[in-house]
Formats: sequence, structure tokens, C-alpha cells
Amino acid sequence: MTDRDKVNQEGERLQKVLAHAGVASRRAAEALIKAGRVKVNGKVVQQLGTKVFPHDQILLDDKPINRDQKSCYVLLNKPPGVITSARDPQGRTTVLDLVDIPGVRLYPVGRLDYDTSGLLLLTNDGELAYRLMHPRFEIEKTYLVGIRNAPNPDSLQRLAQGVELEDGLTAPAKVRYCGMKQMGKQSLHVVEITIHEGRNRQVRRMFDAVGYPVVALKRIRLGPLVLDKTLREGNYRHLTQEEIKALKAQVGL
Repeated sequence: MTDRDKVNQEGERLQKVLAHAGVASRRAAEALIKAGRVKVNGKVVQQLGTKVFPHDQILLDDKPINRDQKSCYVLLNKPPGVITSARDPQGRTTVLDLVDIPGVRLYPVGRLDYDTSGLLLLTNDGELAYRLMHPRFEIEKTYLVGIRNAPNPDSLQRLAQGVELEDGLTAPAKVRYCGMKQMGKQSLHVVEITIHEGRNRQVRRMFDAVGYPVVALKRIRLGPLVLDKTLREGNYRHLTQEEIKALKAQVGL
């Protein structure tokens, strides 16, 4: 039995269908269902895990979803001073202002905070986005961290072993001192750190905890994706088929 035959016979979870249709990530799709914004064959469905079939009509806010939308995967080199969000009430520039692909509704996978630059993945593949952000898949993320003073070996060891933060001990990290480098317009001491957790402002809080406040922060890797050295800040490119396959392989898709 093929995967398509299985879906035709057994159905597919509603939140997964919404995610594949590019409506939102699977977690966000679950919130839409709970809020009563989704109808199946004219009836509001709020039960997570409800099975739907290819012939079912699915409406979001009374508008039909496009179940045949083609998946799109974009790597953006995010500049500092840009919001990782679909919209901003304060009118600041968002990552979607930088990535304008007609007819495609993209969502950022995870977040880079306002002052952080570097690699950001945007996609309408909600299932992939959900898995990449889920803690159980432990997707590695590598950052270059610019600090004012050279770190001492003890501080680097603490970062590598785990730092106690207000929300608990961080998982072990890979840490390497890279010496003095140019980050933006500044010459800074740079530490490369790789983590697999996704706590809010985690890298900044880790460095604060060991006495080295972050001056500049740039993400250079997400799983198998590496930021192109030739991709200028504010520019983006589509992922290659090899990159898409590698990403999906890491999360079991």
C-alpha cells in the first residue's frame, strides 16, 4: 500500500493537513483548531487528531485551504534590526518584508531576536517546520558570538558543560574560541557555539551567566544548512533539493 493509498483509506490528522497546506506550522495549526476557526464539511472541528480525507472540504475562517500548494523553502541571511515575525504591530521591518514570493505564504522556522543576524529558514511546509522546532529532534544550531574581552578557559568550559540559568541547566554545547574577528563594523573576540536547545535568548543568557555579555550574535548553521559566505545580509535563496532531503532526513520525513 502506498502512502497515498493509506491516506485515502485511513485519513490524515487535520492539523497535519493544515500544516502541509502551508496554513501554519503544525503547532500553530493546532491553536487554530482549538480556537474554532476550522470547519470540515461545514462543521466547526475543535478536536485535535480529527481524521480527514482527500474528499473533505476544509475551511479556515470560512475560506477553503489549498491542499495542493507546492512546498517552498527559503534561506534568508537576516540582518540585525529585523523582526522574526509575519507582522509587527509597531510597524518595524519583518523577515517577510525581505522575502516576497508572490502567491506563497511563508513562515519563519523558529526565531532570531531583533539584534541577531544570520541564517533563518522560512517555509510553508508546516510539518517540517514543526519537527525542526520540536526539542526531541535536537537540531543543532551554530552561532558566532562577538564579545569585548577574550574569554578565559574556565568560562569556555562552563559553556561547554552547561550553564545554570533561571529556567534550568543548559545541555552540553560545542564551544570554540576563534580569536579576534570582524563582526559587522566591530572587531570583537569571537566564540563559536553549537547548541541543540531552543530556549528564548539562550545564547545571550549563557554568555551573560559566565560574565561575557554578547555584543554581536550571528547564526551560521541550522542542522545541515550552512549560511553562504556570498549571501549578503537581507538577501535570500531557495534551498537545493539536496538540502531539502537532508533537512527532512534529520527529522524523519
